[in-house]
Amino acid sequence: MSLKEYRRKRDFQKTSEPPGEVTVSKRGIYVIQKHAATHLHFDLRLEMDGVLKSWAIPKEPPTSLGVKRLAVQVEDHPVEYASFEGIIPEGEYGAGTVEIWDKGNYKLIDRKEDKLIVEIDGVKLSGAFVLVRFKEKKNWLFFKKK
Repeated sequence: MSLKEYRRKRDFQKTSEPPGEVTVSKRGIYVIQKHAATHLHFDLRLEMDGVLKSWAIPKEPPTSLGVKRLAVQVEDHPVEYASFEGIIPEGEYGAGTVEIWDKGNYKLIDRKEDKLIVEIDGVKLSGAFVLVRFKEKKNWLFFKKK
């Protein structure tokens, strides 16, 4: 629940990404940002512990049952990042275009070290979704729950 790694990777004199602060709230922000960086991917972000817990999903997120996606956990982002859209300049970490693909709120159903169950209320995603951690700690499986 620190933004140290997030800030270390960015030069805020060059990028319009928000430096942000750890912000404790219970809003349950959910957002997926489409990120056209070196490789097109989607960033799942869930507000927890005053930050946006974040996972990079290499393929389009699962909108229906039976579709499972790899989700690689990345550094926490500030809550303000949930509304960020724009171009991260060449030479900066994550250079490329960021746009909001889906947004809304979520409710935490269950939280364990290796498993999260959330009820998402977004425009494109809605319903119960699960994140299950693999043995490789940064890798998770993301899918819609029956």
